[in-house]
Amino acid sequence: MPATATAISPQTGHIPSATSASSAPSVLQDATSEEAVMDALVEVIVARREEFERLSHVPRDVIDMFKQAGIYRASTPKRFGGDARPPAEFLRMIERIATADGSAAWVASFGSANIYLAALPLETQAKIYATGPDQAFGAGLFPVQKVQAAPGGGWRVEGTWKFASGCKGADWLGVGIDTGAGDGGAPGKPRTAVFRASDIEIVENWSVVGMQGTGSHDLRLKGKVVSDDWTFVRGGPSTVDEPLYRYPTVAYAAQVLAVVNLGIARAALDVANQMSGGRRTTTGAPQLADRAYYRIELAKAEAQLRSARAFFYEATESVWASIAAGNSATPDQVSLLRLAATQVAREGADVVMRAYRLGGTMAIYRSHPLQRLLRDAIVVTQHAFLAEGNYDGAGAVFVGVPPIPGYL
Repeated sequence: MPATATAISPQTGHIPSATSASSAPSVLQDATSEEAVMDALVEVIVARREEFERLSHVPRDVIDMFKQAGIYRASTPKRFGGDARPPAEFLRMIERIATADGSAAWVASFGSANIYLAALPLETQAKIYATGPDQAFGAGLFPVQKVQAAPGGGWRVEGTWKFASGCKGADWLGVGIDTGAGDGGAPGKPRTAVFRASDIEIVENWSVVGMQGTGSHDLRLKGKVVSDDWTFVRGGPSTVDEPLYRYPTVAYAAQVLAVVNLGIARAALDVANQMSGGRRTTTGAPQLADRAYYRIELAKAEAQLRSARAFFYEATESVWASIAAGNSATPDQVSLLRLAATQVAREGADVVMRAYRLGGTMAIYRSHPLQRLLRDAIVVTQHAFLAEGNYDGAGAVFVGVPPIPGYL
């Protein structure tokens, strides 16, 4: 666990909003555990999730709390003071946060994005981590914008990019560029230019049905110059020689998003369980726990969620064990990671829908917790990394024919 950031009380979850993430005393005192820190963080997220939706982003003081909890050093190389945690450990952290709020978990999931930065030259990475390992990186990569060579070297970058989740709390931001030199990478792996967040304009236009709190606004640049050593191909070879940076990068990016639906689905089933023994319906019918159809459907949904979750973590831990043993991930293994991520996103959303149906008439009210969970879960399935085409890619790998471009 890190010794950084704002002090969170494990008992109350209170955070002094003016405290700097770099100067505040550590939350780790005496017997305080990582579990206690996560408990406190979840408590605060539950209390403030309506605020995230109203603001359309997760505020900076909460990002500082994520840093204290180790979210933004989880994928920072150990050589730069980070934790470089095994993927399954980080995924479980995001899953836990998602039980409190999908948007907060989505933003926290970009703590994994420092794996992308490992493709930068080591000298550039040293500059990024010069003030500490807890650096929040976000990006708006599409549509990839053509750039022109700048006088004296580098590239003149201009354009607008969409879907920059977490940009309001980022320390660094990336945008997708095409230098015209054939180095844009494979489909889905654009060359990315990295800037300090203060150098990029955020166009606040995020207005969606779910995941409103992610703040996935547009980014805009007008003629900013970037040198080659501040660009990299997303998913390109790492310059860091540590096990985490041999884990399949793009597959991991899909996993950290998909796992959000595991947490959301768990929250939905918890709501359904709480409803089962509550007050009788407005018609005076028996309480839900006394109805066979309710118990059967709840059990099926529980089995569905646990089955998808088991496949997801089995694939993750299998690939990690292979990498830790000094092996490279095989195409079959990468494909299973992509398949498991797509499946868990969709199964999670389906479980939430089953819980919603069990909620009956009461679940149609805007104030009902299943409304937020349903909206958020559906949005997760719409991400390009979790699209229906991944099943085609996985099927192609199973039968031994080339999969769709960018799948592996």
